Amino acid sequence: MTDALTFTPHRTALLLMDLQAGILGLLPDPAELVQRAKQAREAATAAGIQVVYVRVAFTEEDYKGISEYNKTFAPAAAHHLFAEGSPETVIAPEVQPGPHDAIFTKTRTGAFSTTHLDAFLRERGIDTLVLAGVSTTGVILSTVRDAADRDYRVIVLSDVCADPDATAHHTLLESVFPSQADLLDGKSFADSLIAPHADGAGPAT
Repeated sequence: MTDALTFTPHRTALLLMDLQAGILGLLPDPAELVQRAKQAREAATAAGIQVVYVRVAFTEEDYKGISEYNKTFAPAAAHHLFAEGSPETVIAPEVQPGPHDAIFTKTRTGAFSTTHLDAFLRERGIDTLVLAGVSTTGVILSTVRDAADRDYRVIVLSDVCADPDATAHHTLLESVFPSQADLLDGKSFADSLIAPHADGAGPAT
């Protein structure tokens, strides 16, 4: 676990991913996770870090574009799950986006492949991504891999992501993610933003 990182706020984005009813409902008790996500969001906002929400939802046209071979999303298309505007797609009330937050809707697992997220980040000179959300084996894993391949600096908030499969969650954090991302807990992330240096980078924690 990495516990000494610095952040330059205007070059950093906090990505809160799939914190919506239909996915949080897969966890046995998502309340603590949502509270930690709220704390991370509040710390990021106070520090001037861009907060980005990524959610999954489908229109009728989106369903038509899903191949029958897609093991993850073919069932969603067949049963019209996560339809745009349905309760499954609603972001948890505790972490509702603020007026300066960005929201991207995706139709696949990762945050990049079906959105304009990369262009949004590049246009703002953002090169550091702090990832949080559900699930670790889904959006977190896919986004870590893709973001690293796109040469972003990637940090995973280890206790602000979760998965219905606790064993897989821990395996990813301990054995997979460290090869492409740094790991930090939510409190250390927030603490690192409390007293920024004059150059805009947060102090080491």
